[in-house]
Amino acid sequence: MTRPPGGAVARAILVAPLVLAFACALGGCKKKISQPQCEQLLDHFAELVVKERYADAGPEAIAAERLRERQEAKNADEFKNCTTAVQANEHECAMKAESSDALIKCLE
Repeated sequence: MTRPPGGAVARAILVAPLVLAFACALGGCKKKISQPQCEQLLDHFAELVVKERYADAGPEAIAAERLRERQEAKNADEFKNCTTAVQANEHECAMKAESSDALIKCLE
């Protein structure tokens, strides 16, 4: 019995990319976001919260509240593991959100 050149190794090399592509198509290879994107997300969330809660505040109060909200959000479950939990499509949705509730829903 003669075997074709390459045999099982050649078939594995040809099949492996197809298996990987199939697994990714089923949701196994979701692209996560970068640390700068996480920072952008935190800034957007803080901005939305401040606009919702302190619309009538002056510039200094708004800046202070934005910083406080950002720090608080950074430790929240929704943002704590940002680079390993938030997917690119969720980030895109969140950055388009016009309310803090809508942003959180994008991350669920």
